[in-house]
Amino acid sequence: MRVKDLKNLIVKIFLNFKLSKEHSIVCADALINAELVGAPSHGLARLFSYCNRIKKKVINPKPKIKIKKISQSITSIDADNAVGFIGADLGIKHAIKNAKKTGIGFVAVKNSGHYGLSGYYGERAAQQGFVALCFTNAPPAIAPHGAKKTLFGTNPICFAAPSGNKAPFVLDTSISVINRGKIRRAAKLGEKIPQGVALDKNGNPTTNPRKALDGLQLPIAGFRGSGLAWMVDILSGVITGANHGGKVKDPFDDFTGPQNIGHLFIVFKPNLFVNNYIKRIQENIKRIKKLPKIKGVKEILYPGENKALRFKINSKKKIFIPKNILAEINELNKG
Repeated sequence: MRVKDLKNLIVKIFLNFKLSKEHSIVCADALINAELVGAPSHGLARLFSYCNRIKKKVINPKPKIKIKKISQSITSIDADNAVGFIGADLGIKHAIKNAKKTGIGFVAVKNSGHYGLSGYYGERAAQQGFVALCFTNAPPAIAPHGAKKTLFGTNPICFAAPSGNKAPFVLDTSISVINRGKIRRAAKLGEKIPQGVALDKNGNPTTNPRKALDGLQLPIAGFRGSGLAWMVDILSGVITGANHGGKVKDPFDDFTGPQNIGHLFIVFKPNLFVNNYIKRIQENIKRIKKLPKIKGVKEILYPGENKALRFKINSKKKIFIPKNILAEINELNKG
Protein backbone atom coordinates (compact mmCIF):
# COMPACT_ATOMS: atom_id res chain seq x y z
CA MET A 1 0.00 0.00 0.00
CA ARG A 2 1.26 3.51 -0.78
CA VAL A 3 2.50 5.49 2.23
CA LYS A 4 0.00 8.31 1.67
CA ASP A 5 -2.95 5.92 1.42
CA LEU A 6 -1.81 3.96 4.45
CA LYS A 7 -1.46 7.11 6.55
CA ASN A 8 -4.97 8.24 5.59
CA LEU A 9 -6.34 4.82 6.51
CA ILE A 10 -4.61 4.74 9.93
CA VAL A 11 -5.72 8.29 10.70
CA LYS A 12 -9.29 7.31 9.81
CA ILE A 13 -9.11 4.28 12.12
CA PHE A 14 -7.85 6.33 15.07
CA LEU A 15 -10.53 8.97 14.39
CA ASN A 16 -13.10 6.17 14.52
CA PHE A 17 -11.71 5.29 17.95
CA LYS A 18 -12.38 8.88 19.08
CA LEU A 19 -8.86 10.30 18.94
CA SER A 20 -8.52 13.91 17.80
CA LYS A 21 -7.26 14.62 14.28
CA GLU A 22 -3.94 15.87 15.70
CA HIS A 23 -3.42 12.80 17.87
CA SER A 24 -4.45 10.45 15.05
CA ILE A 25 -1.78 11.95 12.79
CA VAL A 26 0.88 11.64 15.52
CA CYS A 27 0.03 7.94 15.95
CA ALA A 28 -0.08 7.24 12.21
CA ASP A 29 3.28 8.93 11.60
CA ALA A 30 4.98 6.86 14.31
CA LEU A 31 3.56 3.55 13.08
CA ILE A 32 4.48 4.25 9.45
CA ASN A 33 7.97 5.39 10.40
CA ALA A 34 8.56 2.01 12.06
CA GLU A 35 7.62 0.26 8.81
CA LEU A 36 9.84 2.55 6.71
CA VAL A 37 12.96 2.11 8.86
CA GLY A 38 12.58 -1.68 8.75
CA ALA A 39 11.11 -2.25 12.23
CA PRO A 40 7.68 -3.79 11.47
CA SER A 41 7.60 -5.25 14.99
CA HIS A 42 6.78 -1.70 16.15
CA GLY A 43 4.57 -0.79 13.22
CA LEU A 44 1.27 -2.04 11.83
CA ALA A 45 1.47 -5.27 13.82
CA ARG A 46 0.66 -3.21 16.93
CA LEU A 47 -2.26 -1.17 15.55
CA PHE A 48 -4.89 -3.69 16.62
CA SER A 49 -3.48 -3.75 20.15
CA TYR A 50 -3.69 0.03 20.56
CA CYS A 51 -7.27 0.09 19.29
CA ASN A 52 -8.26 -2.90 21.40
CA ARG A 53 -6.99 -1.17 24.54
CA ILE A 54 -8.98 1.95 23.64
CA LYS A 55 -12.06 -0.25 23.14
CA LYS A 56 -11.54 -1.86 26.55
CA LYS A 57 -11.14 1.60 28.11
CA VAL A 58 -7.56 1.15 29.36
CA ILE A 59 -6.24 3.76 26.90
CA ASN A 60 -7.85 7.19 27.05
CA PRO A 61 -8.67 8.52 23.54
CA LYS A 62 -9.50 11.98 24.92
CA PRO A 63 -6.74 12.62 27.47
CA LYS A 64 -6.53 15.77 29.56
CA ILE A 65 -2.76 16.03 29.52
CA LYS A 66 -1.11 18.07 32.28
CA ILE A 67 2.18 19.80 31.56
CA LYS A 68 4.06 21.18 34.57
CA LYS A 69 7.00 23.53 34.06
CA ILE A 70 9.42 22.87 36.93
CA SER A 71 12.15 25.18 35.60
CA GLN A 72 13.29 26.59 32.26
CA SER A 73 15.02 23.26 31.58
CA ILE A 74 12.76 20.76 33.35
CA THR A 75 9.19 19.71 32.51
CA SER A 76 6.88 17.02 33.89
CA ILE A 77 4.04 15.61 31.79
CA ASP A 78 1.06 13.54 32.96
CA ALA A 79 -0.24 11.93 29.75
CA ASP A 80 -3.56 10.84 31.34
CA ASN A 81 -3.29 7.32 29.88
CA ALA A 82 -3.13 8.50 26.27
CA VAL A 83 -1.72 6.33 23.48
CA GLY A 84 2.02 6.26 24.18
CA PHE A 85 2.88 8.11 20.98
CA ILE A 86 1.04 11.18 22.29
CA GLY A 87 2.90 11.46 25.59
CA ALA A 88 6.24 10.76 23.93
CA ASP A 89 5.61 13.25 21.13
CA LEU A 90 4.94 15.98 23.70
CA GLY A 91 7.91 14.83 25.78
CA ILE A 92 10.52 15.13 23.04
CA LYS A 93 9.02 18.41 21.80
CA HIS A 94 9.26 20.00 25.24
CA ALA A 95 12.76 18.59 25.79
CA ILE A 96 13.91 20.20 22.51
CA LYS A 97 12.11 23.44 23.34
CA ASN A 98 13.80 23.62 26.75
CA ALA A 99 17.21 22.80 25.27
CA LYS A 100 16.86 25.63 22.76
CA LYS A 101 16.37 28.06 25.66
CA THR A 102 18.87 26.85 28.24
CA GLY A 103 21.12 24.33 26.51
CA ILE A 104 19.48 21.30 28.14
CA GLY A 105 15.96 19.90 28.29
CA PHE A 106 14.94 17.33 30.88
CA VAL A 107 11.41 15.90 30.57
CA ALA A 108 9.63 13.15 32.52
CA VAL A 109 6.40 11.57 31.26
CA LYS A 110 4.09 9.36 33.34
CA ASN A 111 0.70 7.72 32.76
CA SER A 112 1.68 6.92 29.19
CA GLY A 113 1.80 3.72 27.13
CA HIS A 114 3.99 1.92 24.65
CA TYR A 115 5.53 4.63 22.44
CA GLY A 116 7.02 2.61 19.59
CA LEU A 117 10.65 3.11 18.61
CA SER A 118 12.86 5.14 20.93
CA GLY A 119 15.04 6.06 17.97
CA TYR A 120 12.10 7.86 16.38
CA TYR A 121 12.22 10.46 19.14
CA GLY A 122 15.99 10.64 19.50
CA GLU A 123 16.40 11.16 15.76
CA ARG A 124 14.01 14.10 15.80
CA ALA A 125 16.23 15.85 18.34
CA ALA A 126 19.43 15.02 16.45
CA GLN A 127 17.97 16.36 13.20
CA GLN A 128 17.50 19.69 14.95
CA GLY A 129 21.11 19.73 16.13
CA PHE A 130 20.76 18.26 19.62
CA VAL A 131 22.10 15.23 21.47
CA ALA A 132 19.34 13.10 23.02
CA LEU A 133 18.96 10.26 25.51
CA CYS A 134 15.58 8.49 25.59
CA PHE A 135 14.43 5.89 28.10
CA THR A 136 11.17 3.99 28.58
CA ASN A 137 10.19 0.94 30.60
CA ALA A 138 8.04 -1.99 29.51
CA PRO A 139 6.06 -5.01 30.80
CA PRO A 140 7.94 -7.90 32.46
CA ALA A 141 9.89 -10.02 29.97
CA ILE A 142 13.31 -10.53 31.57
CA ALA A 143 14.25 -12.03 34.91
CA PRO A 144 16.67 -9.96 37.01
CA HIS A 145 20.06 -11.66 37.26
CA GLY A 146 19.79 -14.48 39.80
CA ALA A 147 15.97 -14.62 39.70
CA LYS A 148 13.73 -17.10 37.88
CA LYS A 149 10.71 -14.82 37.46
CA THR A 150 10.35 -12.07 34.86
CA LEU A 151 10.17 -8.52 36.17
CA PHE A 152 12.08 -6.08 33.94
CA GLY A 153 10.88 -5.12 30.50
CA THR A 154 13.09 -5.13 27.42
CA ASN A 155 13.62 -1.47 28.42
CA PRO A 156 15.31 0.18 25.41
CA ILE A 157 18.18 2.66 25.57
CA CYS A 158 18.50 5.32 22.89
CA PHE A 159 21.34 7.77 22.20
CA ALA A 160 21.13 10.14 19.25
CA ALA A 161 23.47 12.89 18.06
CA PRO A 162 24.12 15.03 14.99
CA SER A 163 26.81 13.43 12.82
CA GLY A 164 27.55 16.22 10.37
CA ASN A 165 26.17 13.90 7.68
CA LYS A 166 22.63 13.39 6.35
CA ALA A 167 22.05 10.46 8.70
CA PRO A 168 22.39 11.32 12.41
CA PHE A 169 24.04 8.91 14.82
CA VAL A 170 21.16 6.91 16.38
CA LEU A 171 21.75 3.97 18.69
CA ASP A 172 18.43 2.42 19.69
CA THR A 173 18.65 -0.95 21.38
CA SER A 174 16.58 -3.01 23.78
CA ILE A 175 18.53 -4.71 26.55
CA SER A 176 17.19 -8.10 25.40
CA VAL A 177 18.87 -10.12 22.64
CA ILE A 178 15.90 -9.25 20.39
CA ASN A 179 13.01 -6.93 21.15
CA ARG A 180 9.68 -8.34 22.31
CA GLY A 181 7.88 -6.87 19.33
CA LYS A 182 9.77 -9.24 17.02
CA ILE A 183 8.60 -12.19 19.09
CA ARG A 184 5.01 -10.90 19.07
CA ARG A 185 5.13 -10.43 15.31
CA ALA A 186 6.62 -13.91 14.78
CA ALA A 187 3.78 -15.41 16.84
CA LYS A 188 1.22 -13.47 14.81
CA LEU A 189 2.73 -14.62 11.50
CA GLY A 190 3.44 -18.21 12.57
CA GLU A 191 7.22 -17.82 12.24
CA LYS A 192 10.05 -19.11 14.42
CA ILE A 193 12.41 -16.92 16.44
CA PRO A 194 16.22 -17.33 16.46
CA GLN A 195 17.93 -19.77 18.78
CA GLY A 196 19.42 -18.29 21.94
CA VAL A 197 17.03 -15.38 22.52
CA ALA A 198 14.41 -16.87 24.87
CA LEU A 199 13.50 -19.68 27.24
CA ASP A 200 10.13 -21.39 27.73
CA LYS A 201 8.33 -21.38 31.09
CA ASN A 202 10.37 -24.43 32.17
CA GLY A 203 13.66 -22.67 31.47
CA ASN A 204 14.43 -24.55 28.26
CA PRO A 205 15.71 -22.79 25.10
CA THR A 206 12.96 -22.33 22.51
CA THR A 207 12.45 -21.04 18.96
CA ASN A 208 8.66 -21.08 19.40
CA PRO A 209 7.52 -17.45 19.86
CA ARG A 210 4.40 -18.38 21.82
CA LYS A 211 6.44 -20.45 24.28
CA ALA A 212 8.89 -17.56 24.52
CA LEU A 213 6.06 -15.16 25.39
CA ASP A 214 4.97 -17.52 28.18
CA GLY A 215 8.57 -17.91 29.33
CA LEU A 216 11.28 -15.28 29.46
CA GLN A 217 13.63 -13.42 27.17
CA LEU A 218 17.38 -13.36 27.59
CA PRO A 219 19.20 -10.08 28.25
CA ILE A 220 22.28 -8.98 26.34
CA ALA A 221 25.58 -9.69 28.10
CA GLY A 222 24.14 -11.63 31.04
CA PHE A 223 24.12 -9.71 34.33
CA ARG A 224 25.21 -6.52 32.53
CA GLY A 225 22.04 -6.51 30.44
CA SER A 226 19.97 -7.17 33.56
CA GLY A 227 21.68 -4.22 35.23
CA LEU A 228 20.93 -1.93 32.29
CA ALA A 229 17.27 -2.99 32.37
CA TRP A 230 17.19 -2.11 36.05
CA MET A 231 18.78 1.26 35.32
CA VAL A 232 16.10 2.08 32.73
CA ASP A 233 13.36 0.97 35.13
CA ILE A 234 14.67 3.47 37.68
CA LEU A 235 15.09 6.30 35.15
CA SER A 236 11.76 5.93 33.37
CA GLY A 237 9.67 4.36 36.13
CA VAL A 238 10.83 5.27 39.63
CA ILE A 239 11.97 8.82 38.82
CA THR A 240 9.00 9.84 36.62
CA GLY A 241 6.24 8.60 38.93
CA ALA A 242 5.18 5.85 36.51
CA ASN A 243 4.79 2.12 37.18
CA HIS A 244 8.02 0.21 37.83
CA GLY A 245 9.34 -2.98 39.40
CA GLY A 246 7.26 -5.29 37.22
CA LYS A 247 4.01 -3.31 37.56
CA VAL A 248 3.75 -2.20 33.90
CA LYS A 249 0.81 -4.10 32.38
CA ASP A 250 1.15 -6.20 29.23
CA PRO A 251 -0.55 -4.30 26.36
CA PHE A 252 -1.78 -7.47 24.64
CA ASP A 253 -3.05 -9.57 27.54
CA ASP A 254 -3.71 -7.42 30.61
CA PHE A 255 -6.78 -5.17 30.47
CA THR A 256 -7.16 -4.68 34.23
CA GLY A 257 -6.04 -1.07 33.90
CA PRO A 258 -3.78 1.41 32.10
CA GLN A 259 -0.11 0.58 31.63
CA ASN A 260 1.22 3.79 33.24
CA ILE A 261 4.53 3.56 31.40
CA GLY A 262 7.14 6.24 32.02
CA HIS A 263 9.46 7.99 29.57
CA LEU A 264 12.48 10.15 30.28
CA PHE A 265 14.00 12.49 27.68
CA ILE A 266 17.30 14.31 28.10
CA VAL A 267 18.18 16.67 25.25
CA PHE A 268 21.15 19.06 25.12
CA LYS A 269 23.26 21.18 22.79
CA PRO A 270 26.42 19.36 21.65
CA ASN A 271 28.51 22.53 21.77
CA LEU A 272 28.15 23.20 25.50
CA PHE A 273 31.82 22.36 26.10
CA VAL A 274 33.43 22.71 22.64
CA ASN A 275 32.82 25.13 19.79
CA ASN A 276 33.74 22.72 17.01
CA TYR A 277 31.48 19.73 17.73
CA ILE A 278 30.65 18.94 14.09
CA LYS A 279 34.31 18.93 13.11
CA ARG A 280 35.13 16.65 16.04
CA ILE A 281 32.27 14.18 15.44
CA GLN A 282 33.13 13.93 11.75
CA GLU A 283 36.77 13.30 12.64
CA ASN A 284 35.65 10.62 15.09
CA ILE A 285 33.51 8.86 12.46
CA LYS A 286 36.21 9.08 9.77
CA ARG A 287 38.83 7.49 12.05
CA ILE A 288 36.58 4.52 12.70
CA LYS A 289 35.53 4.10 9.07
CA LYS A 290 39.22 3.98 8.04
CA LEU A 291 39.99 1.01 10.30
CA PRO A 292 40.99 -2.29 8.65
CA LYS A 293 37.87 -4.35 7.94
CA ILE A 294 37.23 -8.01 8.57
CA LYS A 295 36.51 -10.30 5.65
CA GLY A 296 33.13 -9.67 4.03
CA VAL A 297 32.72 -6.12 5.40
CA LYS A 298 32.81 -3.42 2.72
CA GLU A 299 32.16 -0.44 5.00
CA ILE A 300 32.01 0.23 8.73
CA LEU A 301 28.69 1.94 9.41
CA TYR A 302 27.82 4.05 12.42
CA PRO A 303 24.48 3.44 14.16
CA GLY A 304 21.72 5.15 12.20
CA GLU A 305 23.28 4.87 8.72
CA ASN A 306 21.56 1.61 7.80
CA LYS A 307 18.24 2.86 9.15
CA ALA A 308 18.46 6.06 7.10
CA LEU A 309 19.19 4.01 3.98
CA ARG A 310 16.23 1.71 4.62
CA PHE A 311 13.98 4.72 5.16
CA LYS A 312 15.10 6.27 1.87
CA ILE A 313 14.56 3.06 -0.10
CA ASN A 314 11.27 2.08 1.56
CA SER A 315 9.81 5.58 1.18
CA LYS A 316 9.85 5.07 -2.58
CA LYS A 317 8.04 1.74 -2.42
CA LYS A 318 4.66 0.48 -1.31
CA ILE A 319 4.56 -0.84 2.23
CA PHE A 320 4.08 -4.60 2.36
CA ILE A 321 1.38 -5.69 4.80
CA PRO A 322 1.13 -9.40 5.72
CA LYS A 323 -2.32 -10.90 5.11
CA ASN A 324 -3.36 -11.40 8.72
CA ILE A 325 -2.23 -7.88 9.71
CA LEU A 326 -4.11 -6.48 6.71
CA ALA A 327 -7.17 -8.42 7.88
CA GLU A 328 -6.87 -6.74 11.30
CA ILE A 329 -6.61 -3.31 9.65
CA ASN A 330 -9.68 -3.98 7.50
CA GLU A 331 -11.60 -5.14 10.57
CA LEU A 332 -10.66 -1.96 12.43
CA ASN A 333 -11.63 0.14 9.42
CA LYS A 334 -15.12 -1.38 9.43
CA GLY A 335 -15.51 -0.27 13.03
